[in-house]
Amino acid sequence: MSMELIVSPRVERVREQLESAGAWSSYAAELRQVLGVVSEKSGVGSLEVGELLVSEPLPDRHRGLCNGAEVQLPQVIDLVEGMAAGRGPYCLLSAPGRLRIESGWDGSVHLYMTRAVAAELAVFQSREVALQWRHSAPELTAISNLVDVVADESFWAMVSDASERFTLLCERWAYGAYGYRWFRVARGNVAELARLMRPRSLVCVVSDPELRPRLELLEDDFTAFAAPLMPGELAYRAYPGGADTLTEVASEGFTLMLADRAMSDWFAVVPDSDGVNRARWEAPG
Repeated sequence: MSMELIVSPRVERVREQLESAGAWSSYAAELRQVLGVVSEKSGVGSLEVGELLVSEPLPDRHRGLCNGAEVQLPQVIDLVEGMAAGRGPYCLLSAPGRLRIESGWDGSVHLYMTRAVAAELAVFQSREVALQWRHSAPELTAISNLVDVVADESFWAMVSDASERFTLLCERWAYGAYGYRWFRVARGNVAELARLMRPRSLVCVVSDPELRPRLELLEDDFTAFAAPLMPGELAYRAYPGGADTLTEVASEGFTLMLADRAMSDWFAVVPDSDGVNRARWEAPG
């Protein structure tokens, strides 16, 4: 793919206010039309999700969304409109060699396609969207310390051994404050936890962690939990960037705290069903 199409609002107020602008619905309608035409010309009926960012709980219509998921065109268009509107969830959508879609700024969307498809779309006109063409190829996000350890049978065997101690497990299935699930590991539940993990998730394990609330934790990224920590999935709240006071955290019902840096010692990536690791996670810490 060597052609990039940048789709953005023509109206300045729409670029500034996004969904709050009165003309947003007109722009969104034509954006959907452009997406449909580009997908049809590219011969694409579904795209794969990557680099998922979830800053708010997923709405029901996107429940089950995860990295590596194949989403059909109607959901693709809905996701792209949500990204353009600034409400997410955000992700990369791709059909290798044919089409790649990324969100931009101020309501814009970047579409990468082949020269042949671009030639067919060169005369496309629209009233509400501005179309800008560039000779450009998508760049792979640089990751300095890529995780290549796979959560295989030997990994889960070690987790089972750790279940004799107080052990927590975090599944990071997306970026963002709501892209996590936390579990307490216990004797007998490791096989169940392994089945619950989504392919391409980053799994971090922490044994005998220090969970006592401490002032020094407030200045860093941390996760707070509600006591007691029973085996299975846990209630938690992520605090990226820290918090102001311990009282603020406790007032939400969370009385235990774990520094995110504690997840930097033991981690692995859940492979796809064929056993291959196709995820691209940077090592924690």
